[in-house]
Amino acid sequence: MAYNRSDWSKHYDEGRGFRPLRDVERDLLARHVPAPDGGRALEVGCGTGELTAHLARIGYAVDAVDFTEGALARARKELGSAKVQGVRWWCMDIERDDPSELNDDGYDLVIMRLVLAFVSDRTRVVRSLAARLRPDGALVVITPVVANTPHERRRIALDEDEISLLTEGWEQGERCDADGLAFLVLRGPSGSSFEAVEKSRPEPQAVLGACVVVTDEGGRVLLGRSTRGMWELPGGHLETGESAQVAAVRELAEESGLSARPDDAHLLTILHDDRADIRRISAVVRVTAWTGTPEVREPHRFTRWEWHDLHTLASLGRIFAPSAQAMEAVWPGVLPGLPPVHSYPHADAPPPVGGEQAEAVRLRHKMADAVITKG
Repeated sequence: MAYNRSDWSKHYDEGRGFRPLRDVERDLLARHVPAPDGGRALEVGCGTGELTAHLARIGYAVDAVDFTEGALARARKELGSAKVQGVRWWCMDIERDDPSELNDDGYDLVIMRLVLAFVSDRTRVVRSLAARLRPDGALVVITPVVANTPHERRRIALDEDEISLLTEGWEQGERCDADGLAFLVLRGPSGSSFEAVEKSRPEPQAVLGACVVVTDEGGRVLLGRSTRGMWELPGGHLETGESAQVAAVRELAEESGLSARPDDAHLLTILHDDRADIRRISAVVRVTAWTGTPEVREPHRFTRWEWHDLHTLASLGRIFAPSAQAMEAVWPGVLPGLPPVHSYPHADAPPPVGGEQAEAVRLRHKMADAVITKG
């Protein structure tokens, strides 16, 4: 969901807030995440600090983060040091800013209340926060649910598919009802949990397709969460008369809304494997320049688009097999243990841009020597 700091600062400057913290939420916090000795908590999206103050009163030292100065100014004024002890206030966009200033020793509790629906790359953000948990720590998400939210306000809520995705990759997960809000307690983030998965048998004419590899300014790769419950690169079948590069640009626009020129789409390699009795050919196309913001253009196929750090790909769970093979072709070693696939590199392809340059040059030299088979 799109948002900006000026809109939210105006929201707080006008004296508005959010649903007040209720007794049922306080009781659930006391039951599921009581403060241990020396306990430290991180609240993301603290707003005017009502929950932060409660956490401090029950024994946590709290780092309270919000990306609007308007919210923090009200919090400091209404909950100053005389009223609340052990709180550090941080103006930070947890989705985009460098989080290095946060506590190096980790947190016993990370909590997001009424904020996750406003985050674009939810999976990446949640996994980044999970990495800051101490042993036995918990991530708590309190969120409106679509089923309990009026239609005109459902933009602030998560549906059941989003909640299910949120809980993937945790050893323990509990869900409680907090007066219509979902109260989620997640513990034990797992490490490597991805699984390359297949769809049903392709249609006979669908033997050639394009896998589109796009990265943002931070080197993160764009993946869509499909309605089949797996992550996929943008891409699809080549239409009559299309090149792989033209098909890649068209599919990228149709599926995610990003615009690119065929001149900025570069064929890196052709991957060939067998799916049932069909020879499946995947053209791996690297798009090096694009404009726009990812959005769901084909809701019957995808539920969301997110940018993902390369080092987290192996923990994403189910990834469509050709997408997994394509990313492994671009960044060898990022998804080890995949089934064998034949790779037919395009040695004249220019290297990717940014921080991937050195690795891409090394890979191109390797690919130019011979046609390889990966196992």
